[in-house]
Amino acid sequence: MESQADLSWLDAHYRAMPPVAALQLQPAACDGETLRLRAPLAAHVNDKDCAFGGSLVSLMTLAGWGLVTLKLREAGLSADVFVADTRVRYRAPLYADLEARAWLATGQAWPDIAAALRAQGRVSVNIAACVLMPAGGDAVRAEARYVAIAKG
Repeated sequence: MESQADLSWLDAHYRAMPPVAALQLQPAACDGETLRLRAPLAAHVNDKDCAFGGSLVSLMTLAGWGLVTLKLREAGLSADVFVADTRVRYRAPLYADLEARAWLATGQAWPDIAAALRAQGRVSVNIAACVLMPAGGDAVRAEARYVAIAKG
């Protein structure tokens, strides 16, 4: 399970990137399997007074990137993580603060991912993500593929 120190490290890493800092996101929690990020609607509102679609995708992308980065770090690995492709499905407008969740897609396991990165220096990781509606359900869902390349 990721510690508060890991979430603080991730928060500092996000804030060091000017475009990400502008999103005003906060790592909310990580239980070792799911990373949750939050951001205020006021920083992401569009002309319809709901959350901007690009912000929803950005938050999910960053949640997936953060989860992969934290899990590799937990395994003692240093890697550059890149988003490779994403499939997004918008389901409903969101008129509330944003909360994104990201988790490892079915059919993969973190120990196998770490072993592949150690052996090959590169690994592909499939992540599922969503932004939640306040009353339940998803405003948007995504399936994304990230590539991690070992450093050094």
